[in-house]
Amino acid sequence: MFLRCKVRRKDGKQHRYWSVVENTRVAGGRVVQRHVLYLGEINDTQELAWRRSIAVLEDGAGLPRTLSLFPEDRCEGLLSDASIVGVKLSELRLRRPRQWGACWLALLLWRELQVGQFWCPRLGARRKGTCWDQVLFILVAYRLLAPGSEWRLHREWFQRSALADLLGKDAGLAEIHKLYRCHDRLLVHKQAVFDHLVGRWRDLFNISYDVLLYDLTSTYFEADPPFPEGDKRRFGYSRDHRPDCVQIVIALVVTPEGLPLAYEVLPGNTADKTTLRGFLERIERQYGKARRVWLMDRGVPTEEVLAEMRAADPPVHYLVGTPKGRLTRLDKHLVAQPWQEARPGVQSLPQRRLGSSCCRSRGSSMSWHKAAIA
Repeated sequence: MFLRCKVRRKDGKQHRYWSVVENTRVAGGRVVQRHVLYLGEINDTQELAWRRSIAVLEDGAGLPRTLSLFPEDRCEGLLSDASIVGVKLSELRLRRPRQWGACWLALLLWRELQVGQFWCPRLGARRKGTCWDQVLFILVAYRLLAPGSEWRLHREWFQRSALADLLGKDAGLAEIHKLYRCHDRLLVHKQAVFDHLVGRWRDLFNISYDVLLYDLTSTYFEADPPFPEGDKRRFGYSRDHRPDCVQIVIALVVTPEGLPLAYEVLPGNTADKTTLRGFLERIERQYGKARRVWLMDRGVPTEEVLAEMRAADPPVHYLVGTPKGRLTRLDKHLVAQPWQEARPGVQSLPQRRLGSSCCRSRGSSMSWHKAAIA
């Protein structure tokens, strides 16, 4: 890598713009320059902005002294002074650049949520002194900033990040076997970590968790049965359009802000409509009874479960898509109603009684019904 200068004339003045670039060899033996970092303009009117004060502790000196840095072509006319250093921009090289700001922010969020305090006594340390809470932080920061495989984290990403500098550790934290083994230590604390995060989120942002979004997805595996007994990989309805592959189903409850409250990994042949009752009980058991509104796709609840939600004490409210069969029966009645445009492309039916509403999108037969809140 090296510095490249672009000189431009504007309004009779010369402006110089600097960038960090690197040479990359491509097909045919050609070498092209890849832009890495834009540094901005350096001109005579900004001479003071170019001054940098750095503390240099010389051999044998008891106190640091301040040196001023100048580009080599700006030292003309300056008095000779031992505190002035000429910098040859043409010979500067960028070595091992690391991502700093995002890593620092991830560490700050980790500390604000007090996640390290939660995990440190639970994960402990083995005989060789592995700090498992710091290994876990590396995994979390990686998922937050550049999600990928543990192998990529071990081989590439950790060296390009400033995590080692921030934690005061070396690459030993990102050894591949440590990254894999760390996952095995987490599952037994699954419910406790949700309780901790929900409590911290409530303390920091005064979140009430009165609206919950529930949905399911799947992920498939290119693997052939048979699998060990109890394995959750099964053939089932594939949202990925890969019915030839086994899969697992992942159910997730999140808040509108994106904070996950609960999740579950289910066998790949699990039907969506069989999962809701268990999650209703789990959320109530873990976070207590409260006035909550659940938002779901129409294929998730059954009429039996919706009736149980309405009959609960206190009632569990919901907003769910109308099944297509019922929508056909209601179509004639709904079309005759006085619709009004809520926003371009979306019409809504004015509420006739508190707590019930209906909306539709132009060009589709979408309809939503909300349980009575009155």
